[in-house]
Amino acid sequence: MITFLIPVLAPFVLGLLIDSEESYYSLEDFQKVKKIDSHTHHNSENTALMEAGKENNFLLLTVNVDVPSYPPLPEQIRLSLHQKNVNPSHIDFLSTISLADWKDSDWAEKEIKRIAATFEQGAIGIKIWKNIGMTYRDENGEFIMADHPRLEPIFKFVEAQGKTLMAHLGEPKNCWLPLEDMTVNNDRTYFKEHPEYHMYLHPEYPSYEEQIDARDRLLAKFPNIRFVGAHLGSLEWDVDELAKRLDRYPNLAVDMAARICHLQFQSQKDREKIRQFLIKYQDRLIYGTDLGISGNSDPARVMANAKATWLKDWRYFVTDEVMEVSEVNGSFKGLKLPKGVVDKIYFHNAVRWFKPTFN
Repeated sequence: MITFLIPVLAPFVLGLLIDSEESYYSLEDFQKVKKIDSHTHHNSENTALMEAGKENNFLLLTVNVDVPSYPPLPEQIRLSLHQKNVNPSHIDFLSTISLADWKDSDWAEKEIKRIAATFEQGAIGIKIWKNIGMTYRDENGEFIMADHPRLEPIFKFVEAQGKTLMAHLGEPKNCWLPLEDMTVNNDRTYFKEHPEYHMYLHPEYPSYEEQIDARDRLLAKFPNIRFVGAHLGSLEWDVDELAKRLDRYPNLAVDMAARICHLQFQSQKDREKIRQFLIKYQDRLIYGTDLGISGNSDPARVMANAKATWLKDWRYFVTDEVMEVSEVNGSFKGLKLPKGVVDKIYFHNAVRWFKPTFN
C-alpha cells in the first residue's frame, strides 16, 4: 500500500512545494519586478535619480514641498516638468501650496488658481508639509493647524479635481523626546541637525497629540478625498495606532518614506505582529523612500545610494534573513511577505491612490 501511494502523492506534494516557492519573491527578483517609489524629490535638472530608477525597474513620483532649503516653488515646478519631459513614461509629480501670503484676504483664491495651473501642467495632486502646525501662524499668532477653516477651499478644490492630497503633518513621536531617548538613529541625526523642528526643545508649540488630532479632524471633514499620509502618517511608532486610523478613515493610505526603520525597530520586539499588520492592510500601504537629488549632487553617489536603499528595503520585505541597518541598533528578521502583498505595496497601491499617468 505504501509503495502505491508514494508515486500517486508525489506529484501533488511537489506541486505544493512549487506553489509555495512561487508565492514569494527573492532578492534576485528585485530587478525583474516593476515598482514605484512614490516619494522622491528631484530638485535638480540632473536626471541621475531618474536613471537609477530606470536601471532598477522603478517608476518615480517627485514631490514639491514648501521647505526652506528647497528651491522656490515655481522653480520646483520647472524642475519637475524638466524631469517629466526627459522621462515622460517614468515620472510624475505633486505640486504644493504656500502659506506665505496667508494674511491676504484673497489668499485661498490665489492659491487655488496657482494649484489649478500646476494641474494643467500635469501635477497629479498636492502635498502639504509640517510647516502647517509647526511654522506658520495666523493673524492672532496661533499656529495654523491642518484643519484650519481657511484651508478647506484648497482641499475642496483638490477633491473636486479628482486629485490626491499627500500630507506630512506632525513628525515622528521621537520628535518630542530627548535625542538619547529616540528609538531610531536617523531621527537622532535629523533632529540634532534641525533643532528648529525638534519639538522637545519647543514645548510651547503644539503637542504630538494636537498635530495628529488636527490631521484626524481633517480626514473626518473630507471623507471622500484621496489622502496619503506621508511617513506612515506620523504614526510610525505603533502599528496598532496606525491601524486604528486606517480602520476609521477608508480614504486614508500611508506611504513608508523614511519610516521603514520604525517597522524594523518594532520587528525586533514582535516580527509576526508587524508582518500580519502589513498583510492585513496590504491595500493601504505605499512604498516610498524620500530619496532626493539637488543641483550639486554627485550623480554616481546618487545612483549608488538609491540602489542601496531600494535593495535594503526589498530584502526586508521579501526575505526572512537576519538583517542589520544603520538606522536601527541591533538585528531583526525580514518579513518575507507574499508576492501579492509586495506587488500592492510596491506598485498597485500607488496607482490606485495617486492615479499616475505613467502606469
